[in-house]
Amino acid sequence: MLQTWRDLTFLHWRYDPEIIRRTIPPQLTLDTFDGSAWIGLVPFVLAIPWIAKFPETNVRTYVLGPDGVPGVWFHTLEASNLPAVLTARAWYKLPYRWASMSASASGQSVEYRSTRKAPFGKGVTDLAIETGTPHETRDLDNFLTARYRLYTFHKGRIGYARIEHDPWPLQHGRVLRLKEDLIVNSGVPAPKGEPLVHFSRELKVKAGPPRWF
Repeated sequence: MLQTWRDLTFLHWRYDPEIIRRTIPPQLTLDTFDGSAWIGLVPFVLAIPWIAKFPETNVRTYVLGPDGVPGVWFHTLEASNLPAVLTARAWYKLPYRWASMSASASGQSVEYRSTRKAPFGKGVTDLAIETGTPHETRDLDNFLTARYRLYTFHKGRIGYARIEHDPWPLQHGRVLRLKEDLIVNSGVPAPKGEPLVHFSRELKVKAGPPRWF
């Protein structure tokens, strides 16, 4: 499936690995950097050519698969398009939730809002950032963004899908407003301190079909 991801913000916080290890399946290995696990809150606009365009937000951490390949583990994914939510839940077995969402960009300001719809429980995001200058990509930036596989879990088995894209063209970013309870409502303790912020304006992506170990 060909996709375009636009106006994407990465917010990341450090966590104690033991806390996050308990939130992933035992068949996966938690991937750490500088001795820390990392939790990301990632809102963006997803466009599927000739089909749909809608906001999405995910809460994620980083793992190694049973074969040692690095990838992403999603604690939750919010999307405003109900058919996309139902399809991803059924086909990829990903924990998508339907939400009322908006994303808007004006100059250097980008705003995201999200509220889960029934029957998908509670979860709210209200975020505004200011985008900045191009970001020189270093080891931690690559660790957090250069992920080419997603993992899922269903009936005791680990599944995965390949994600193909060029390296992220990253920019610096600064949080102007952040109110969210999406992280704690995805089963992860609330983050502490200021997040590390990255922004990217647009990237073409190819998502492969689900496969199973």
